[in-house]
Amino acid sequence: MTSWNAARPPSAEDRTFLVTGGNAGIGYFTAEQLATTGALVFLGSRDRAKADTAIASIRSHVSGARLRHLPLDLADLSSLKASVDTLDALGVGRLDAVVHNAGVALDDPPRRETRDGHELMFGTNHLGHFALTRWLAPLLTAAPVGRVVTVGSFAARSERLDLADLQSTRDYRPKRTYGRSKLAQMTFGFALDRRLRAAGSTVISVVAHPGGALDGLTPSRPPVSVTTPGERLRALPAALLVQGKEAGARPVVRAVLDPDVRGGELWGPRVFGLRGAPRREPVPEHMADRGVADRLWSASAELVGVDADLGFR
Repeated sequence: MTSWNAARPPSAEDRTFLVTGGNAGIGYFTAEQLATTGALVFLGSRDRAKADTAIASIRSHVSGARLRHLPLDLADLSSLKASVDTLDALGVGRLDAVVHNAGVALDDPPRRETRDGHELMFGTNHLGHFALTRWLAPLLTAAPVGRVVTVGSFAARSERLDLADLQSTRDYRPKRTYGRSKLAQMTFGFALDRRLRAAGSTVISVVAHPGGALDGLTPSRPPVSVTTPGERLRALPAALLVQGKEAGARPVVRAVLDPDVRGGELWGPRVFGLRGAPRREPVPEHMADRGVADRLWSASAELVGVDADLGFR
């Protein structure tokens, strides 16, 4: 692998990226770091005001940042094709990478559903990105080497998918349902690359995760987010094991930009997968299980109502 300086990612002036959920959290810092490369970065967000606030913040930190808002609601499957059509209308002829970052994390019951009747976390985090990939396929294929970068979670390591209850209709526990939705995303990311290779596609699929990313260790970006001195002081002991969201975005950014990254790889923080510089990690066996992945894929295509090849032929 070539050397990598996370503080100075390589130039990408001729490239175009989309970051879903780019207005907050890991997505915001991913967009900010990608903007430093000179690339055109679209922030996918259903809330125009929050996206505009994030864009203004990034521009205040990155001189000459090229940023646009893309209306995007992953909880409304019927709206996704229109969102991608907006890119066409803006003259975007190719997409060099999409970062599947946006997500919902609920801590307490009751169980909630999307407009399409899917459990909210599984429906948004996994099914929404599954469907979005289908509509982005032509733009990704038009790039020399398009990338799909799926942002997973450390929480997925301890979970297993219940293929008979993907939407937690029988047993809903928010934290477990969230972990399983992220596991579904990561399983999809690895399965997508296998299918892309089988189809002879130039597009690759990579999975990355931020490790342990705490608000209290995250630099302030007012008014997007503010970390008070008291919050930072209370979080300092945790810095031995985890990090802030700015650092958590670095494995994602490397997965997007590093020319040595290959499809089917997993990238995360160097120290126990929780903090530190980005590195390539072994893929956990349960995320690479082809039998589970094939059943998840078939169920997802049916629930979303798209062809199983997702348009990559």
